[in-house]
Amino acid sequence: MDTQEMYVKVAEAKPQDAGRGLIRLDPLVAKELGIRSGDVVRLTGRKKTAAIAWPGYPEDAGKGIIRMDGATRRNAGCSIDDKVKVKKIEAKHAQKVMLAPTEPLRIMGGEQYLSQILEGRVMMRGDVIELNIMGRKIELVVTGHQPPAEAVIMSYSTEVVLSEKPAKEEEVRKIPAITYEDIGGLKEEVQRVREMIELPLKHPELFERLGIEPPKGVLLYGPSGTGKTLIAKAVANEAGAHFISLSGPEIMSKFYGESEQRLRDIFEEAQQNAPSIVFMDELDSIAPKREEVTGEVERRVVAQLLALMDGLEERGKVVVIGATNRPNALDPALRRPGRFDREIEIGVPDKEGRLEILQIHTRGMPLSEDVDLEKLAEMCHGYVGADLAALAKEAGIRALRRVIPEIDLEGETVPAEVLNKLTVTWDDFYEAYKELQPSAMREVLIEKPNVRWTDIGGLDDAKQELIEVVEWPLKYGRLYERLKTKIPKGIMLYGPPGTGKTLLAKAVAAESESNFISVKGPEFLSKWVGESEKAVRETFRKARQAAPCVVFFDELDAITPTRGGGFGDSHVTERVISQMLTELDGIEELNDVVVIGATNRPDIIDPALLRPGRFDRMIYVPPPDESARRQIFEIHTRGVPLAEDVDFEKLVNQTEGYTGADIAAVCTEAKMLAIREAIEAGKTSEEDVKDLKVAMKHFTEALEKVRPIPKDELERYMKIAEGFRQT
Repeated sequence: MDTQEMYVKVAEAKPQDAGRGLIRLDPLVAKELGIRSGDVVRLTGRKKTAAIAWPGYPEDAGKGIIRMDGATRRNAGCSIDDKVKVKKIEAKHAQKVMLAPTEPLRIMGGEQYLSQILEGRVMMRGDVIELNIMGRKIELVVTGHQPPAEAVIMSYSTEVVLSEKPAKEEEVRKIPAITYEDIGGLKEEVQRVREMIELPLKHPELFERLGIEPPKGVLLYGPSGTGKTLIAKAVANEAGAHFISLSGPEIMSKFYGESEQRLRDIFEEAQQNAPSIVFMDELDSIAPKREEVTGEVERRVVAQLLALMDGLEERGKVVVIGATNRPNALDPALRRPGRFDREIEIGVPDKEGRLEILQIHTRGMPLSEDVDLEKLAEMCHGYVGADLAALAKEAGIRALRRVIPEIDLEGETVPAEVLNKLTVTWDDFYEAYKELQPSAMREVLIEKPNVRWTDIGGLDDAKQELIEVVEWPLKYGRLYERLKTKIPKGIMLYGPPGTGKTLLAKAVAAESESNFISVKGPEFLSKWVGESEKAVRETFRKARQAAPCVVFFDELDAITPTRGGGFGDSHVTERVISQMLTELDGIEELNDVVVIGATNRPDIIDPALLRPGRFDRMIYVPPPDESARRQIFEIHTRGVPLAEDVDFEKLVNQTEGYTGADIAAVCTEAKMLAIREAIEAGKTSEEDVKDLKVAMKHFTEALEKVRPIPKDELERYMKIAEGFRQT
């Protein structure tokens, strides 16, 4: 063999390299073959193709691998872990390239646009080139090029000839839609699925040598939109197996025995076309727990599925993949080795995973320089892959809206100069982000509060404690990790009514950029046995899924009074308290979920909730002192035209015993009195409105109208809080 060519092992490309027609070679192999960055290499698998070599990753040194994306692998006729022959070749500059689409196509801006986006790409005759144009995947077959060299490089001056007719069937292989490079943030999960499925299908001799049965079934479970179906499609495409997709409800029939017959037919087809993958989506709809199902058909279908998956008949090289977001609703008999051997959780992606997914979905997008995908990934807490895809799509549509006025909708094609103007900016992404909510939170999410720390007067100690517990762990997580510090799980805000407890919780959610679930205490209580506890469980489940998340319980005393006090004869609150205790500090860990409770009766809350590990921090929210009252007056008159005689010092002295809510009411009443006076005097013209001001007399009159909580009532609440602090 020529010393200048060598066999290397194929590995998947990193998401940022996909769709660019380049390869990354083990640096040591590249050195041995004399391949430098920018050189053209020929790749020979079952077929031949060419690509441009880019610098290899330092971590690949010595592994003897070549990283290439799905499109290049298909053109070379190889899959991951296969060997391809690599050789450096000379490529000529293309004067003319003939392309044929794989399906009838009308590309906006035509040949000129294609020559721009294909600039710098290497191609050989017979290559299939994948392009992502405005979110649409199109494939073009290279049917010829001039000069007639082995490989050519596209330049801006290359003439592109786009065939009217689609490419002939024999020139187009059935092009798989999904490759491993289209999956972001699920590296470990994909690796485990490949071990389970690709190995038995490609190399059954390994299992025969070990004398073991290869795995026959994989159950993928996790929240909706995390990529379960996507993984199954990618594995089928990459493994080169016959793929049968089966949506749960489509096999159900009203005729006796027909549902079971459909299942048998599917497995028979899989056996005849082995190696095969049978993919069952929404598995819980066809294989629910038999003891909980009333219908006879479902029971028979479950029994038939059990027999097909692990019955007397041999299944051969047929692997079953099941996907569900409700694994606990499946019949337990399915979830044993021999049927579904391995269960793999496909979870909500972390920050790095979200960045990978965003890179995949913005691969074909003309992004402006101000787009910071890392910052966007940080902001999208709790977003699954489907949410991030929707976010990218929405940002693209916003960019499109800007150029729509320049497009002649009646015209045949869009001019290239208009297409070149299409860029997606940071503002497009940010506006799309503000509109979209993570799908896991849509049932429980409220509009993110628009309250900042600067909107709250006084309460400096309470603010500082909340910042330390909620904001800091998110922003400075590595400091907490370094000192092995456990973040407090729960914060109890207590104090007299109207002092700003709910306002503090709103500000925490707005300032920390967390997801925010607000629960009014009494809405948990239901007349149906078990419903109240289920509501608690669901709230915490959604919070875990959308972490980092703040769960705010207002009027906590309504659902967690001291047990054994005879509250309600059905003992529903006692069961709710038990459920709350286990959720806050049970076997399941609460990671990145902070629970905030607010109450003005801390003395009646069950003591078990108030120990460290549940509500760790007790924060007293007192009535405002003089400086706090002054701040509250300033906040509520911010931007309001005041007369010169308004004396805040005097107002502060006159409002002793007023809470923050009372002072807000005084300010609102003073403004209303000024408006009433102007209307009664007929001063409503544009000129008169400019002179409208709130005077001291309006505040004095408002103070007479708005009375604070009776002194004895306020003192009672303060005594309760003081007594609670001392215990």
